[in-house]
Amino acid sequence: MSIFTIFITALVTENVILTKFLGICSFLGTSNKEKNAIGMGISVTFVVLVSTILTYLINKYILIPTNSTYLQTITFILVIACFVQITELVIKRYFKSLYKSLGIYLPLITTNCAVLGIILTNIRSDYNFIESIFNALGSSLGFVLVLYIFALLRDRIEKNNIIKSFKGIPIALITAGIMALIFGRLV
Repeated sequence: MSIFTIFITALVTENVILTKFLGICSFLGTSNKEKNAIGMGISVTFVVLVSTILTYLINKYILIPTNSTYLQTITFILVIACFVQITELVIKRYFKSLYKSLGIYLPLITTNCAVLGIILTNIRSDYNFIESIFNALGSSLGFVLVLYIFALLRDRIEKNNIIKSFKGIPIALITAGIMALIFGRLV
């Protein structure tokens, strides 16, 4: 498979949120404002890319040669947690309003299953280093794209008259389902 195909597939048709249902917590929690969606998306993208690079190298040059692949999950979570902490410190220092608006969802990137899911997809698909980077980039940009579009839609939905039983999460989940149908048919 070409790197372009890997990238586009990860970006659109196998979108980590809409088809794999990973990262739903931050998807619903930070998509209430466009600014929050972009901030969370960029943070997740940074963590995914750096974690992909490090976990690929750790897996290929340490875990596989020493026959310690049973330590993959715990090792990958440790790498992700380290970079989430670094990301949180940078955002707290340089982007204070974004830090406050993201609230609890920023440290929860550590437990965002989309981040670990992307890394494990790279390994399970037996991608080489470049393919892993392109899959990680496509997946994380797909995360940003869906988060941003969803924030725009939620803003419009909240301005409309929705019946009481559909307000909040129910209409958000229906909207996400429709988005999944659209994204799955784009390519």
